[in-house]
Amino acid sequence: MNNAKVILLTGGAGFIGSHLAKRLINEGYSVICLDNFSDFYSPALKEDNIKKLKENPNFILVRGDILDRDLLEKIFAGGQISKIVHLAAIPGVRQSIKDPFSYIDVDIKGTVNLLEMAKKYQISRFIFASSSTVYGQDSKTPFSEEEKNLIPISPYGASKLAAEEFCRTYNKLYKIPITVLRYFAVYGPKQRPELALYKFTRLAKQGKPIQRYGSGESARDYTYIDDIVDGTMMAVEKKFDFEIFNLGNSNPTKLKDLIGLLGKKLGITLKIEELPDQLGDVPLTYADISKGKKLLGWEPKVSLEQGIEKFLAWHKEYGNI
Repeated sequence: MNNAKVILLTGGAGFIGSHLAKRLINEGYSVICLDNFSDFYSPALKEDNIKKLKENPNFILVRGDILDRDLLEKIFAGGQISKIVHLAAIPGVRQSIKDPFSYIDVDIKGTVNLLEMAKKYQISRFIFASSSTVYGQDSKTPFSEEEKNLIPISPYGASKLAAEEFCRTYNKLYKIPITVLRYFAVYGPKQRPELALYKFTRLAKQGKPIQRYGSGESARDYTYIDDIVDGTMMAVEKKFDFEIFNLGNSNPTKLKDLIGLLGKKLGITLKIEELPDQLGDVPLTYADISKGKKLLGWEPKVSLEQGIEKFLAWHKEYGNI
């Protein structure tokens, strides 16, 4: 292995992680994938995500947890790893309201464990996957990385913001170059089955009603997976002291319009089951991406309509896995 090209990718068997792992290998990197195959959603889906990757000699799978410090020491002791891309986390706003303690353990403590490894083993770059949920409902729109008064309204958002602050602290204390990426409503092939587009598609094909929380006026900045991978690769390649970037489509779509577009692409009229607003859900996510354009050279390329078409083509072939 060329040590300068060895990356530890946490959460590499997940939705975003498996797409990123494939891209990293195609770009000449060797990937050590650390994943605990949690049962937040079916581990079998994650196994399928990396099935072909495991055939590549530049992909090494380590089954384990970012909370296991002894395991982390063993992974880093070889001295090969030059960069960390940290995606592993417990996701989900609604689940975090039911069980905030797990988010404190994994999303905060797990990040600190990796920062400790970065300090001890002089890692040249640390990329942390954060979330648009750090902004909360009172943030000015479009959401800017420069905003100081961040008040998340879910334990998930609070845990991501806390992890960001630990990244900032470790950068100041130990001069670790760190890039924080705030992902906005990522969708596409292999996405988690409980996320809106996948869930709606499954229900629609079964002839069941789609559960719509609220009036349908809430809007999300849906961002296609390939654009997210592009932005993350740019962060891997470009060294910063400490920077935060929004990775979003910068074009929010109302929930009712997403449902309408999906019905149009499927060629069916979707049945709607109206439910109350969910605790912890913000009315709008909307990324200001001017900083990413300027410093990363990144901007999204895939429209929501194109992205839904790509997702449905994948779902037709693989959606029943």
